[in-house]
Amino acid sequence: MGVSLNSRAAIIHGTSPADPNPKAPMNREAIVDAETTDQALVVRFQQTGDRAAFEELVRRHRDRVYGLALRMMKNEEEALDIVQETFLSAFRKLPEFRGESQFGSWVYRIAANFALMRLRHQRVVDQVEEPMDALGDRFKEDGRWAVFPTGLWARRADQVVLDGELREVLVRAIDALPELHRAVFLLRDVEGLSYEEIAQALDTTVSAVKSRLHRARLALREELNRYFEGKEVRSR
Repeated sequence: MGVSLNSRAAIIHGTSPADPNPKAPMNREAIVDAETTDQALVVRFQQTGDRAAFEELVRRHRDRVYGLALRMMKNEEEALDIVQETFLSAFRKLPEFRGESQFGSWVYRIAANFALMRLRHQRVVDQVEEPMDALGDRFKEDGRWAVFPTGLWARRADQVVLDGELREVLVRAIDALPELHRAVFLLRDVEGLSYEEIAQALDTTVSAVKSRLHRARLALREELNRYFEGKEVRSR
């Protein structure tokens, strides 16, 4: 689905999606205090329809929503589409938001849903499990290592410098995860959502979330172990 220039400007500049002049700068100083909590902004919007409150919520969370969408989609244009869709949906649904979770968690779940719907149009959902079979017999049925790898994993964490090269390895490893495993990993280990929130967002069970997260972590660990072992060999 394409995104109009005005709609994108509304998200980029932090204005309400329905704002007739999305490029107009906001005057938050007189309306929204920087110390105002997300919850207070939500209540203000629900009670008065104050768009400045919603605009401030967008400003606070748009970058993380975009980051999540980009990591899931691996495409900047589609990530921007998802940011737009997410906040349009939040704008419409916020009057019914009951505050059972943090606004940030709620909006990240919306973004994850839109991302997964797009991914499901790109490939059959059942196929996302197949790449995990490539791990072969390195793992037992319960997901644990069949033979625990040695190498630099035995070193203390403060002995290994997380440099740019390692970060690149980690990013590539995350991108290579099947879509559902990547979504669970990002929502849990990056965004900090609970198992229950992730299960609700992905329309699955908590046990399925835990299983996918476990396998995603193992797959990432295997990739990082290869990196560490190669680094150790080169250092000899």
